[in-house]
Amino acid sequence: MKILVLGDVMALSGRNAIKKNLYEILKKNQINFSIINGENAADDGKGITKEIAEELFSLGIDVITSGNHIWDKEETIKYIEKESRLLRPANLAEGSPGKGYGIFLSKDKKFRIGVINLMGNVFMRKSDDVFKTAKEIMKKITLKKEVDFSIVDFHGEITSEKMAIAHFLDGSITCVVGTHTHVPTADTRILEKGTAYQTDIGMCGDYNSVIGMNKENSLKKFFKDKNSVKHFPSNGEGTISGVIVEADENTGLAIKVSRLIVGGTLKK
Repeated sequence: MKILVLGDVMALSGRNAIKKNLYEILKKNQINFSIINGENAADDGKGITKEIAEELFSLGIDVITSGNHIWDKEETIKYIEKESRLLRPANLAEGSPGKGYGIFLSKDKKFRIGVINLMGNVFMRKSDDVFKTAKEIMKKITLKKEVDFSIVDFHGEITSEKMAIAHFLDGSITCVVGTHTHVPTADTRILEKGTAYQTDIGMCGDYNSVIGMNKENSLKKFFKDKNSVKHFPSNGEGTISGVIVEADENTGLAIKVSRLIVGGTLKK
């Protein structure tokens, strides 16, 4: 079983990179299931629209996760109630539209994959305790019972919180990846009990930027230049960044995990 997990797709550059490269990535690596974080997919880098989500699905993405920008486009509130493949963080306030996790079928319909979307509590939008939420969800999605494989997208700012949740879930989840900071980390590995992990899998977007935003304008902002304007995305050639996880069909745990970096200015 091979699962592709891609980092935050950033505006037009990220979407163009997906259009250009995803089909070949899926085919070459014999991917059975694919996930992408879509919370920055809109043209301004904030939120996602129905049109963009459906385009990502049509290109071969199976599930879209998100984070703190999930409600930046008003239309998403209604769309997420109808589209189960678009997730929002599970630890948002009770009663929030949509769902924070789900069980989906692999491309060949043979396997059940649980996808869980969580958001950190530190330096992030106010949300319920992520560790308590994770503990409750794990009672409902048990590896090799309710699901054959399971993936957690932890959308968070700080490395320690991401590492802590990974160790807490080690052995009970196929893979835990971090998103949100838009910079891929070099700690790709399998933890002691068999869970694949990377602190942040980076973004799908233009790395000749400041985390996806225009670098010249970002510098003006840091220098408090009165000529700076509202942040806007950098739309140069995008890089696809994520991980490919190979998992054991008997245990549901990882046997191999590798970073994926394709195109653009970022080099593996």
